[in-house]
Amino acid sequence: MDVKEDAVLSEPIAMENRKRPAEQPRSTGRSLFNDGWSFRTKTTAFQELGGSSASGWAEVHLPHDALIGQQRSADVRRGETNGYFPDGAFEYRKIFAAPAEDAGRHVLLEFDGVYRDAAVFVNGNLAGQRAFGYSRFTVRIDPFLEFGADNEIRVECRTHVDSRWYAGAGIYRDVHMVVKNSGHIVADAIRVSTPSVEMEAAIADVVVEVANTGSRTKTYILDAVVVAPGGAPVAAGRSPVTLLPGEQATVRRRLFIADPLLWSVDTPHLHDVLLSLREGDDVVDEETVTLGIRSLQLDPHHGLRINGETVKLRGACIHLDNGPLGVVSMRAAEERKVARLKEAGFNAIRSSHNPTSTALLNACDKLGMLVMDETFDVWTSSKSDYDYAFAFPDWWERDVEALIAKDFNHPSVIFYSIGNEIPETGNPVGSRWGRKLAEKVRSLDSTRFVTNGINPFVSMLDLILPQMKQRRSEQKAEPAAEGGGVNTMMAGFGQMMGHVQASEQASERTEESFSVLDVAGMNYADSRYEVDRDRFPDRIIVGTETWPTSIAGNWELVLADPRVIGDFTWTGWDYLGETGIGTVRYVQQADEQGLAAAAGFSGAFPELTAWCGDIDIVGARRPISYYRETVFGLRSEPYIAVDRPEHHGKAIATATPWSWTDSVSSWSWPGSENQPARVEVYSNAEEIELHLNGSLLERRAVGEEHPFRAAFEITYQPGELTAVAFTAGLESGRSTLRSAQDKIQLQVTTDRDTLRHDGTDGTADDLVDSSCLGFQAA
Repeated sequence: MDVKEDAVLSEPIAMENRKRPAEQPRSTGRSLFNDGWSFRTKTTAFQELGGSSASGWAEVHLPHDALIGQQRSADVRRGETNGYFPDGAFEYRKIFAAPAEDAGRHVLLEFDGVYRDAAVFVNGNLAGQRAFGYSRFTVRIDPFLEFGADNEIRVECRTHVDSRWYAGAGIYRDVHMVVKNSGHIVADAIRVSTPSVEMEAAIADVVVEVANTGSRTKTYILDAVVVAPGGAPVAAGRSPVTLLPGEQATVRRRLFIADPLLWSVDTPHLHDVLLSLREGDDVVDEETVTLGIRSLQLDPHHGLRINGETVKLRGACIHLDNGPLGVVSMRAAEERKVARLKEAGFNAIRSSHNPTSTALLNACDKLGMLVMDETFDVWTSSKSDYDYAFAFPDWWERDVEALIAKDFNHPSVIFYSIGNEIPETGNPVGSRWGRKLAEKVRSLDSTRFVTNGINPFVSMLDLILPQMKQRRSEQKAEPAAEGGGVNTMMAGFGQMMGHVQASEQASERTEESFSVLDVAGMNYADSRYEVDRDRFPDRIIVGTETWPTSIAGNWELVLADPRVIGDFTWTGWDYLGETGIGTVRYVQQADEQGLAAAAGFSGAFPELTAWCGDIDIVGARRPISYYRETVFGLRSEPYIAVDRPEHHGKAIATATPWSWTDSVSSWSWPGSENQPARVEVYSNAEEIELHLNGSLLERRAVGEEHPFRAAFEITYQPGELTAVAFTAGLESGRSTLRSAQDKIQLQVTTDRDTLRHDGTDGTADDLVDSSCLGFQAA
């Protein structure tokens, strides 16, 4: 690619012309390495020698979750945390031919994520390892390869009571092979930022690490071209760099872009930065990275601004799994997830509680979703028996470096979160870790903001736990009230936590940990928002994790105070593990399942999901999703939700702060004719009229009991149930539920035109229906 100094080219660059030139050896570059793998339950040679039989190898295509297909059991230790899946050790194997012409080149394998304690072997030799199950890491394999022959890659991993949610196991994200010449652009060492962004012009700051691992001094030319979304080059420049043998250097280039197309949630314009390293006329390496031109500003008077406009974060916490796929992360699944979340009114996600996949970040870049990418759920204090806490002191810096390298060129990422509900944040010595983490992040990327999901309640557990134990002891000595014990505790848990979090003691214990952050991330600490306005007037706050039932009050606080920049609910999408924490259970159900004895407020076997997402495990929006959309001011049409009539009047045994009402948007309840039914209507109007089969039942004010909600007690009869909204006496919207007729048909549709097994099928542009498999009643 011959680029003149600071030239602005006018001809579009077609996608097929962005590939490596024909004269460049085809074996160099970056390619997916997902085909041709096999996996099995790990069996060592010594076990086989002792008589254990090795399980057979099963062919798989990566990404792959080794755990999702294992047999679930009620006997799994702490099974409520991971959905009652067993632990295990697994190994993967791939045989591939290393071309003879690659001898002398650098050959690397890039793993976007392997859960967990990964060890990579090449022809039986350990080539690399990674303790953390969520970091992208690269292993150099050319020293162990036999060129011109077949080679074996083997990857071992394991999981064992090491997560508070379903984390899966295996090579669950993409693998790439990267082949480099002696003169090359260093892998994961390209940084493109936009230090100056205005409507009429922007500056792209391109920083690239270039290496010469050969035996001779070389002078290379690094060409850089910025290509607009339509394929037209909008900026270009070149930089010569001379490198002695074994030397590496940083090449910087500032490129001027006139009349830039800016990236935002509503207009996610993406540019490509094409990098070409030449020795004379010979191209020795090429890389392409994504550029989203946007500016970020943060202050207590305007809050968060993107491209000069204030943005309030309508946020969703999400775990990493994709429901029936397990933790497999592939483009089609991640684009569907992001599209569905955005359709539900969210404009931001928090990757709770681990670094997210490259596939998800690509989807967020493309579709316009802001990201808070989180580092760790633990630092030095464990939350599970065998979690990352033991490895943290040795690995944390490398894992932070991996996070930043992965995220830097993704415009969707605007926050790095350095932790989640870390107990160490409540003591002076522990808060030192927060400072180390925050400064490490800033040293690698000063263009984003640093936060931490601090729960002052957790920060004070050393004081609170003895008091809770004493209270439990007192409760055992008291007569059991109806719905008592755990259920009574959970009913008031939100209020109790809020009282603790707003206390003077909590302020003192967490002040240092909050002070190292750009934005104070608060988990379930909305009771602090107004308290901190006077005590810490310059403290900018984001609700990093909040009760779903609190959204109306929380959003009022967000809108009223520029220092409070957003709210992230737990959770936006239902997930595997932490079974049943949002399920509404009735007294008879709880007694039958023995929940109080088995798993506290979590679900007993065979429950699988948390059931606390706005969107359920297969991508269908639940009633809370439409309520939230109404609170956000994004929906004017009333939404009808009906409590399940078979449970009408029953005593509730457990309804945690993560629970919503036990309702669905349906008016088909065979067997419940002439029985009482409770109907909720969500609306931002002043009044709601409810009609059944053309007859007016009642007109009620919205918000009498709960904001944005009107509740009706009626008698179920099949037919049509219609809600009509009124504001200032005028109709402002209506919606209708109709009972299913005698003949019901199911229609199955796919969400994209082509489906392939390799995860590269279709894009969000191909979406036909918003669900992966849509079942429609005809």
